[in-house]
Amino acid sequence: QVQLVESGGGLVQAGGSLRLSCAASGRSFSMYAMGWFRQAPGKDREFVAAVSRSGGSTDYQDSVKGRFAISRDNAKNTVYLQMNSLKPEDTAVYYCAADYRPLASSVLLRTKDTVYDYWGQGTQVTVSP
Repeated sequence: QVQLVESGGGLVQAGGSLRLSCAASGRSFSMYAMGWFRQAPGKDREFVAAVSRSGGSTDYQDSVKGRFAISRDNAKNTVYLQMNSLKPEDTAVYYCAADYRPLASSVLLRTKDTVYDYWGQGTQVTVSP
């Protein structure tokens, strides 16, 4: 089992920044690609960003490209989401998720939420206009 705990959410004005953190349990953090998803009221959960096991590859939803940055520190078992230039439409519950990728040759970063194995409890991000 992998436990994921998000932190860093809160209330921020449009144009501001937040840095989300996701701390993972266990000793096999580097075997998981990591993703961030979000769910706004009345909407389906959507992909935000993902990072490969080593941190060498990233992928982003088009609406956050240039504003958000995902990164990871495998020594700390932590993945981050730096969010800049926040907009009211970014308001959502943000979830950290782990995608088990046991093969070093696995290079595909996946955006479908159903393939992820473990999920955090979510952290609320609210952006005021």
